[in-house]
Amino acid sequence: MEVYKDLKSPENKQFEELLNSQLSKNKIEEGKIIEGKVTKITEKFVFIFIPGLKSEPIIDVNELKMIGLKDSVSIGSSIPVLLEKIEDRNGEVIVSALKAQKIKGWYKLEEAYEENKSIIGKITSKCKGGVIVEHTETGSLMFCPGSQISDKPLKNIDHLMGVEQKFAIIKLDKLRGNACVSRRQIVSSNKREDKAKIIEKFNIGDVIKDAVVKGYSSFGCFFEVNNEIDVLVHLQEISYSRVNHPDEIFNIGEKHDLKVISIDKEKLQIGCSIKQLLPDPFEHITNYEIGKKYKVKVDKITDYGCFCSLEPGLSTLLHSSEMSWTKRNIVPKKIFKIGDMIECVITEIDKDKRRVAISHKLTIENPYEAFMNKYPEGSEVKGTVSSLNEYALYVKLNDFDIDGFLHANDLSYTNNPDEELKKFKKGDKLNVKVLEIKKDEQKIRVGLKQLSKDPFDWFKDKKVNDIITVKVINTDNKGLTVKPEECELEFLIKKSNIAVNASDARPSRFVGGERIDAAISELSMEKRKVSLSIKLLEELQNKEAVSKFSSPLSGKNLPFSSLSEKLGDKKNNDEE
Repeated sequence: MEVYKDLKSPENKQFEELLNSQLSKNKIEEGKIIEGKVTKITEKFVFIFIPGLKSEPIIDVNELKMIGLKDSVSIGSSIPVLLEKIEDRNGEVIVSALKAQKIKGWYKLEEAYEENKSIIGKITSKCKGGVIVEHTETGSLMFCPGSQISDKPLKNIDHLMGVEQKFAIIKLDKLRGNACVSRRQIVSSNKREDKAKIIEKFNIGDVIKDAVVKGYSSFGCFFEVNNEIDVLVHLQEISYSRVNHPDEIFNIGEKHDLKVISIDKEKLQIGCSIKQLLPDPFEHITNYEIGKKYKVKVDKITDYGCFCSLEPGLSTLLHSSEMSWTKRNIVPKKIFKIGDMIECVITEIDKDKRRVAISHKLTIENPYEAFMNKYPEGSEVKGTVSSLNEYALYVKLNDFDIDGFLHANDLSYTNNPDEELKKFKKGDKLNVKVLEIKKDEQKIRVGLKQLSKDPFDWFKDKKVNDIITVKVINTDNKGLTVKPEECELEFLIKKSNIAVNASDARPSRFVGGERIDAAISELSMEKRKVSLSIKLLEELQNKEAVSKFSSPLSGKNLPFSSLSEKLGDKKNNDEE
C-alpha cells in the first residue's frame, strides 16, 4: 500500500507531468518514426538512446539483418525506428527498425504514385503470376504481374533478374500494404518517346524509298522504314485493283516505295499508300457508257456479290440481286468462280463516289415482261407445283423459269383452304389463272378457283329483305344448315333467327330435305357474306298483312276512343 502511496505522491505526479511535457516538446508519440542514437552493441541486441524516454529501447540484431543495416550500424550512428509503445507492461520502450523502414518505404511509394514518377527496383524472385520486385531505396517488396514485365511475351527473364531498372507503380493497397508495379509501362513509354521523335521527321505527301515488307494481315501490309519504325499500308491503298490479301502481291523482305497519306501523333501511327504513286485507272471511266454491255473479270466472291474489274484497277460490285431475274437467296459462289469472264451491263457511274454499278441479269430478257406479253392478267396457263408451305403453293409456270404464288384461299370457293392445300404435293400438274403481275417486284399471283364459276355470283341480283327458297340440309342445337336452290353454298340459320316467338324457335320443327322460305338479312358482295333469317321473313309477312288489311281505325286500340268518335259522328249527322 505504501508503494502505491509513493506513486501517487506529489513528487511522482510532478515527475510524470515533467516527462509528458518533455515528450510532447520532442514530439515523441506512439506510432511515429523517430531517430535513435546507438549507444551499445552486443551479439543479440543494439541499444539506442532517444531523448525524452525513461529508458533505452533495444533492437534485435536479426531485425537489422533483415533490413540490411547490421553492417552499417556502429556506436554513435543513427537508426530510424517506429515507436510502438512508450511503455509496455514491463515498463520497457518498444521500437521497430523493420516497421520504420516499411513505413518510410511506403511513404516513398505513395509519393511516387501520386506524382506519377517511376521508381528504381530489381527483380529478386519469381512467384505465381509474376515476380517480386525490391525497391532499391527502401527495400520494400512489390509485386509485378507477368503481363507487366515487358511489352512483348518473354520466354525467359533471367537476364532481368537482379538488375536495377525502372518500374511504374500501377496500384497501391494502403489497407493491406501491397504495391503492384509495371516494367511494361516504362518500356512502352520509352519506345513511345523514341517513336514520337521519329514520326516528327515525316510529313504528309512524303515519299519513302525502299520500305521493306515486314509482315501482313487481313487488313493490310506492314513495312519497316529505315530500321526505325513500322508503317501500315491498308488493303485499300495497296492497288487500284481489288486485293483479297497482301500475300497475293508481296513477299517478306521485298522493297517498295510508299507515300505518306496520314500521320496520327497521338496514336503514333503513319499511314501510307502504294497505289497513290501510280496512275488512277478511274480516269478511264469516260471510255464506258451506261446501258452498254461489257466483259468483266470476277476478282473476289462474297456472300452478297462478286467484285469484278472492267480493266486492271477499275473495280466494281456485281450484287447478288443483279445476277438473276428469277433466283432468290442467291449464293454467288455457286454461280461464278474467281477468274470468270462474264457479260454485264453498266447501270450507274458515279464519278464523285468513284463507283460503278453493273448488272448481269440485264444481259438477258426479263422473263416477267416476256410472261406478261404472252399471258396477261386473266389468262389461263399450265404449271407444276415446285414447292409449298402451310399457306400457299408455288407453281412453276410452263415455258418460263418463274414461280407463280397460289394462296390457299384461291384454291376453292367452297372448301376449307387448309384442307384443300393438303390435296396437293410437289410435282402436281395443274391449270391456273393469272390474277396479278407485278413486273417491277417480280411477282405473279395465280389462282385455281378462278377457273370455275363463283357460286357467290348467285346473289348478284339479290338484295336485303329478298325472300328465297332454301333446302334444309341439317339441323342441330345451333340452328338450320340450308342451301339455296341452284346454289352450291351452304348457310347457317341461327336458332335465334328461326321464329319471332321464342317458343317456336326450335330447329327440331324442321327435317332434312324440307324446302322452306327465308329472307336475306345481310348481304355484302365485297366481303362475300350472306345471312338468312326465317324470323325476318315472318316479320316482313306480318308487316305486309297489317299494311294490306288494316282499317282507318287501325292503331286506335282503346274502345272508349272508338265509341266517342262514333258518337261524335252521329251528332254531326243529326245537326246536318
